[in-house]
Amino acid sequence: MTASLQFGLDTFGDVTRDADGATLSHARVIRNVVDEAVLADELGLDFIGLGEHHRSDFAISSPETVLAAIASRTRRIHLGSAVTVLSSDDPIRVFQRFATLDALSNGRAEVILGRGSFTESFPLFGFDLRSYEALFEEKLDLFAALLSQKPVTWQGKLRPPLKDQLVYPPVENGQLKTWIGVGGSPQSVVRAAHYDLPLMLAIIGGDPARFAPYVDLYHRAFKEFGRPAQPIGVHSPGYVAETDGEAREELWPDYKAMRDRIGKERGWPPMGRDEFVNEAEHGSLYVGSPETVARKIAATAKALGISRFQLKYSAGPLPHEKLMKSIELYGRKVVPMVREMMG
Repeated sequence: MTASLQFGLDTFGDVTRDADGATLSHARVIRNVVDEAVLADELGLDFIGLGEHHRSDFAISSPETVLAAIASRTRRIHLGSAVTVLSSDDPIRVFQRFATLDALSNGRAEVILGRGSFTESFPLFGFDLRSYEALFEEKLDLFAALLSQKPVTWQGKLRPPLKDQLVYPPVENGQLKTWIGVGGSPQSVVRAAHYDLPLMLAIIGGDPARFAPYVDLYHRAFKEFGRPAQPIGVHSPGYVAETDGEAREELWPDYKAMRDRIGKERGWPPMGRDEFVNEAEHGSLYVGSPETVARKIAATAKALGISRFQLKYSAGPLPHEKLMKSIELYGRKVVPMVREMMG
């Protein structure tokens, strides 16, 4: 797997500030995200993922719309979500939107389905959070039934049944590439294997190697099902600058701002500098010079046997210009270094 390691980028469209410190509009941030994806394509990166959120600090609530704009300005890079909150959406509409994106991009669309760690979409779209797990299980079951693109006969408990129903537009070539995003639930790992879908591990803190048991569980589940295992990817935050010191100093205040804002909502204490440094040195924060970041990615790839690494390159108000420089270093320096380290 590691011989064909792919490299991607993820962003939630974090609302950033300009050079004078003024907060940019959501509209400007969305246009900047398109420019960031165009640069990623020019650098030969394999994937760009856009997260779905419905809150003031993230600009992207409709990833497929932004991805369609990116499709019109790129040629090679694959385009996907990071993640699509399937629990509060309609599986048929999600399939239709990504099948449409696949048509527009000549087969470059992917979808990463998950439950999401933010819950704003549930009250916004009229779903009961008490049905958090049941909604995802049933909607994933329906979505998986759509992937064969044959007439679907399906019945669940939360929506009317379908009988011999075709869904349009069909995917032009093959099957829509569909991943399951997992944050650390063994049940989710086995569920991905059950549906024969690739696994995307969201590792946002701690030693990446602690996810090795989930990788082992995933492979054992496929063995039980009598099928070859699907690819595994990793999504983790990071930032690249010319030196370790520069990267840490540039990222720290904005990463802390983002972390503390979310932490206040969830009852976490404010992030201290020691915690930040520990994550950079021993955890899942890929921050530093190209060589430092490359070493960490290579170590994770070897430890977990992954097929793709996706760097969540945006971090709170960190300005667009700095994000563009980080993307440039990631594509031009980090990726070649990792490939060399992996042999």
